[in-house]
Amino acid sequence: MMRWRKYLVYGVIAVALAAAVYSLVAPPQQEQRRAGGPGGRFRGGNTDLPVPTLATAARTANMPVYLDGVGTVRALNTVTVKSQVDGKLMKLNFREGQDVKAGDELALIDPTLYQAQYDQAVAKKLQDEALLANSRRDLERYERLAATNAAPPQQADTQRSLVAQFEAQVKADQAAIDNAKGVLERTRIAAPISGRIGLRLVDVGNIVSAGDANGLLVITQLRPISILFTLPQQQLQQVNKAFAAGPLTVEAFGADNRTVIDRGTLTVVDNQIDQSTGTVRLKAEFPNPELQLWPGQFINVRMLVDTLKDVVVIPTVAVQRGPNGTFVYAVRENDTVAMRPVTVSLQTENLTVVPSGVQAGDRVVTTSFNQLSDGRKVTIGTGEPGAVPPPSSPPSAERRGPRSGAAEAEQPRRDGQRRSERTEGTTRTP
Repeated sequence: MMRWRKYLVYGVIAVALAAAVYSLVAPPQQEQRRAGGPGGRFRGGNTDLPVPTLATAARTANMPVYLDGVGTVRALNTVTVKSQVDGKLMKLNFREGQDVKAGDELALIDPTLYQAQYDQAVAKKLQDEALLANSRRDLERYERLAATNAAPPQQADTQRSLVAQFEAQVKADQAAIDNAKGVLERTRIAAPISGRIGLRLVDVGNIVSAGDANGLLVITQLRPISILFTLPQQQLQQVNKAFAAGPLTVEAFGADNRTVIDRGTLTVVDNQIDQSTGTVRLKAEFPNPELQLWPGQFINVRMLVDTLKDVVVIPTVAVQRGPNGTFVYAVRENDTVAMRPVTVSLQTENLTVVPSGVQAGDRVVTTSFNQLSDGRKVTIGTGEPGAVPPPSSPPSAERRGPRSGAAEAEQPRRDGQRRSERTEGTTRTP
């Protein structure tokens, strides 16, 4: 019997706790129903109250037309410097990452062997020149003897042929000298272009060969530099038309996709369309004075192809889309809104060109679209177009009417007292 009494007491306590919890939750829900919240008799809000919103006036402006693309930065020229002769690498006259000019000496290969070959060619020519001079003197003597019939004419002809042979030999010697000189000069490796050196690919003391695939170093031209980007094939006709009229400006954007880091000029439109992607490749050249562009970098670009003169523009946030197309909410003189269908010819992140539906000077709503309908009354606040207006008062407060500051401060205290009284009464029940 005592056990059943114990269970009965526990059950009563549980019921009391449940009642206390309900008393704390139920009053706010009742207040919400009386205030017109979900489940109340004012469900759906009061459409007679004006909607606070922001608006801006349509205006005329010159609207640039850009085509956006994604590209890859490429060096205008890239050269892998290789040795043209075989030999031991004696010296490297550069630092990794150094900027060099065309003609600067970069490396030296042991020239001993090639210097000897050059000296040998020079000596051979001197020898043949001496033989040629002696043959010419003999030819003069034979010609004088033949003129006096002291020697047969055949001997003079033979000597003349010998002189021609030595003359040809001297020319061959000169060619050998030029070749040896060229090989000797190749032992001193100079920069073929101006640019920046990358990581060196060989160290001093190594034996280098003309057949090495990697070479000694790579020079990349960074100023100017180029960007290779693509555009859809549907825009090719527009690009060609604008390109034929004059140079087209191309802008390269930074990592934030907002900051223009460099401006260049379109130089080439590829002569074919990539059938696998349906795009056409274009190449633009940039001065790159601050080295913001780097070879191999992926970057977003936009190209100016046209400018629309004196067109009506509105903020893009004002343009809405419905089952029947695009429309805006225009503010009438009596502070009500009218839903107007508009046509859109160009739209950017901030501005939209509307050829019809809105005229310059008409005010269009830029916020609070979920509360608007055709003919709804609005109150226009102050702020930038597209800014969020200050939050409106809850529907319950609007229906109750304005209250003084003292009443606002007193109301939470009264609600708290009512909840406390209910809690105390419920707690005393066991």
